[in-house]
Amino acid sequence: MPTIDQQGPYRIFFYSHDLREPAHVHVQRDRSFGKFWLQPVGLVSSHGFAAHELRELHGIVRDNSARYLEKWNEHLRKST
Repeated sequence: MPTIDQQGPYRIFFYSHDLREPAHVHVQRDRSFGKFWLQPVGLVSSHGFAAHELRELHGIVRDNSARYLEKWNEHLRKST
């Protein structure tokens, strides 16, 4: 599960076995988790995050989606 970014307390990563799904990232802080699609950016699921954190995370993913998508595609090429 490659970590592709760290934004404050949030670790942004993806699972190698998820590469068959549309491009997305997972976000973790302590025991809270979320999943965001990258194109278009949108929340898929979350557990433990407050609404204000989800808004902040949506902004982080939106602002970095091109870079995250590049990392996703790079990892996909290496995995195939």
